Parts: sequence; structure tokens; C-alpha cells
Amino acid sequence: MRAYERLLRYVTFDTASDETSSTCPSTEKQLVLARALVEEMKEMGLENPRMDEHGYVYATVPSTIPDYSGKVLGFIAHMDVVDSVPTANIRPRIVENYDGGDIVLNEEKNIVLSSQEFPELLARKGKSLMVTDGTTLLGADDKAGIAEILTAAEQLMADKTIPHGPVRIAFTPDEEIGRGADLFDVKGFAADYAFTMDGGAYGELEYENFNAAAMRVHIHGKSIHTGSAKGKMKNAMRIGMEFEALLPAGQKPEYTSGYEGFIHLDEMSGTVENAMMKYILRDHDSDLLEEKKRICQRAADYLNAKYGEGTVQVEIRDSYRNMIEQIRPHAHLVENAYEAMRRTGVEPRSVAIRGGTDGARLSFMGLPCPNLGTGGGNFHGTLEYCCIEEMDQAVACIRNLIEIYSK
Repeated sequence: MRAYERLLRYVTFDTASDETSSTCPSTEKQLVLARALVEEMKEMGLENPRMDEHGYVYATVPSTIPDYSGKVLGFIAHMDVVDSVPTANIRPRIVENYDGGDIVLNEEKNIVLSSQEFPELLARKGKSLMVTDGTTLLGADDKAGIAEILTAAEQLMADKTIPHGPVRIAFTPDEEIGRGADLFDVKGFAADYAFTMDGGAYGELEYENFNAAAMRVHIHGKSIHTGSAKGKMKNAMRIGMEFEALLPAGQKPEYTSGYEGFIHLDEMSGTVENAMMKYILRDHDSDLLEEKKRICQRAADYLNAKYGEGTVQVEIRDSYRNMIEQIRPHAHLVENAYEAMRRTGVEPRSVAIRGGTDGARLSFMGLPCPNLGTGGGNFHGTLEYCCIEEMDQAVACIRNLIEIYSK
């Protein structure tokens, strides 16, 4: 079975995670896919396929080398998808021999995947693309990764003459809400190194990501009848707007790229009496992230001096760190990933992630874990797509890495 055939099946599972939930996994529907994956791995003959009490799925491709004593490699993907767009009743279709032009996803609703708006599509000219009908997510982030890992595992299980050590497999819940590594059993996984297969064009290797922090700004106002409010009312919502205006105008995601960080207002709500603003702070440079925290605190201090102590309260919590700190001592991960991709006929490239990944947190939990692209694009939206030939190359890359590390 080819990887895209698995993906066609996996996208029928609605696995959206829910940031407002305190359970793990955050949604019961993730467990439906998890159980199906365990059954599939049992049928393939993988060793000890299981789902733990938190919805994490694990299995092993058994070694074909007697008394293997080399390094053990693992591959990881996540089962959940974002809930920002519709995630149920997905209707995927295949565009064969893509001609490089626009793809009409939904004629009735005039939804078009434009090669002018998304010029990266042109690199897929002549290949086959899996797309949606323009009304839902596709879910290739990260079900393409799951499909590629299990396709490689199936190939290894079908040909026991291929020499390799044990290969660990894991599928995690809740990556999209930043919890994918929370309860990952690093010790039980028992791998020396791993790669996440998660998003991006095939040929991309990611081992740098943002340092990240989450910030909540609580604003305490004073509600007075509007008829007698002069000199008395403190409108928490307006003070919140003033807080936002004090932050650097150029340090917003819509004005930044590459290694430039940002301060992003992600959510706001409020009344005259109380308001709350949620921000995410990002920078590849840890010192610059700390400066962003100080900028926000200085804005709060200014407003507290203006409106009274305690008017604005800032709470900042670190989320994850740049994995490059943990990958540098294991440069072979980068070198071997490059070699594995070159063997599939592509020239690899490294991309700094303008976001985070399970691999970043796992790297700091003792499992060095760069990320490999799976062949998709336009993730987290209704214009998502995935390239079938790139999925095949990703499968070959997994097998190449296993071969390299088994020598």
C-alpha cells in the first residue's frame, strides 16, 4: 500500500484537539484513530503495538539483526488536527498530473487554489496532489506523517532480508495545542534518536524553532454609569487597546519572516470592568525573547503609573525552547538526514521553523528529534494539499535513515 492510500483513509477520522479541555487527549475522537492505528499495526505484525492511558500510541518494527547493539532510531507523528476550520466530513480528491495552473476546489462556491497566490505549487507541476473540496481541512498535518511511517514499517515487515535494528514508532495526541510531548514516555520509547514527520515540503529538514512564551494580560477597570462617568470610569477594554498600541508596531507576525520574532495578540475579550488579552511571544534568539517580555512589562508598568497600580497585570509562561541547543551535539542527525534525502533524488534544505514542534520539547526531554517534511502545504486551512510523489519520497527517506543508522 502506498502512503497516500493510507492518508485517504486516515483523513476520514475527525481528530481535532481542543485547547479548552483539560483532559489528555483533549478530545475523545482522537482515541478512535488511535485504536484504529493499534489494530492496523497488529495486523502488520509490529511488536507490542499499544495505546497508553493518555492516548499515546507506540509500537516497534523488530530488528532483523541478531544481538543488535547499535543506535535505535524512532519516528513520531501526531494524530490531532487544528480546530480552527471544519474538520469533519472531509472530501479529499486527487489531482493527477498537475498542470501548474489554478485548481478549482469547489466550483459552486468559487473556491480556488491559486498558483499565483501560492507559487510553491509550481514545484509540484507534473505530480499528483491530494486536495479538499475547499470547505474543510485535509488533515495531512499530520496524518501524512503517520501514513509515511506506517508505509515504511509495512515495507520493512514484508522484506525481512533488509538488515536493520529495532525501529520505534509513536503517534501523539494534542500536538496542535502544544501538549503533544507532555506525557510522552521517553524512557519506554527506548530510542537514542528520533525524527518527527510533521508538515512541510519534502526535502526540508527542521532543527531550529522559536523560543516561545504565552502571555495573559489582565486589565481591571472601573464601571460607572455613563451619565456620571467623567473622571471616574476606567474602561478596561480601552486600556487594553492602549496596551497593544504601546507594543512595537513592526514586531507582529504579518510584518516578520525568517529569523524575526514577534509579539502576537491572539485573543481578547472584555467589559468596561475587566478585560483579558492573550498573546504569544516568539523568537529564535532566547535573549531577544527575553527582551520582548521586558517590552510587555514596561508597557504594563507605564499604564499602572497612569491609571493606578494593579490596573494591568501581566502573566508570562515559557512554552518551549529552540531545539538547536540539543541538536548541535548530535550533528550526525542533520548529516544523515541530508544523505537520506539525497538518496531519494532531492537536494535537502534546512528551514527554521516559525513555530514549534513536538520534536523541540522531546529534544529537551532527552530524545534529540529534528523534523522532516512530509510533502504538504497550506496547513491549518481549507486550501491544504499534499503531494503524493513527495509522500513516496518521504517513505524512502525513512527507510534510508534506518539503513544508515543500522550499520
